[in-house]
Amino acid sequence: MSKKEQPVKINCLLVDDEPLALDILSSYIQRVDGLEIVARCDNAMQAFEAIQNNQVDLLFLDIQMPKLDGIDFLKSLSNPPKVIFTTAYREYAIEAFEVDAVDYLLKPIPFSRFLKAVGKAYQHLQLQSSGVSADVDPPSELSSMESIFVRADKKMVKIMLEDILYIESLKDYVLIHLPDKRIITKQKISYLEEKLPDDQFLRIHRSFLISIKHIDAFSPSQIDIGGKELPIGRSYKNTVNEILFSNTE
Repeated sequence: MSKKEQPVKINCLLVDDEPLALDILSSYIQRVDGLEIVARCDNAMQAFEAIQNNQVDLLFLDIQMPKLDGIDFLKSLSNPPKVIFTTAYREYAIEAFEVDAVDYLLKPIPFSRFLKAVGKAYQHLQLQSSGVSADVDPPSELSSMESIFVRADKKMVKIMLEDILYIESLKDYVLIHLPDKRIITKQKISYLEEKLPDDQFLRIHRSFLISIKHIDAFSPSQIDIGGKELPIGRSYKNTVNEILFSNTE
């Protein structure tokens, strides 16, 4: 997106009953030009008051909250702002689509996935300001992948995502580590990083892309997975630790 395509400012309201989740979203928003936080709320009642007293363009909304959940809260608004749902539960994706959510982010939310959602919101708001209605794409989590095919040994080999422990870069090749074997294919790790679901895989180093579900243990400097100790790269450390440590609270 070029600066000419972006609104001058997008006022954001954050609603989540977990303080740490609010802190992470706040830190992400502060890293993006054009986004401004107008209020942080830990329940729907506070959020309703904030919307009455502020211009809110974009709502980052948790779903499971006490007293009134995020979807019912959104339905109660007569003129709701654009909304990006943030939740730890995949099963609400259909309902999110039905209420025209811009996107649906699964916790822990990688910064790269957050940026994609914000990009969609910019597009929707630009179309809205120009008087053109936008067709809402289904949340990306609805079309989640279960497998990929890679070329190995002169044929296309199917690999189930749930079986991948981690992916290791070897210059122009990658080594895909599975519980019982390793598969080598001529491919860039950056291509697989873009292709694989952000809520399931995390880049921790220029040479390593890991499956979050297969993490055995982690510290601020390394991740244990599949019997191996993998380093967290210096340039990835802040984002990786934000994501992993937030998921332990």
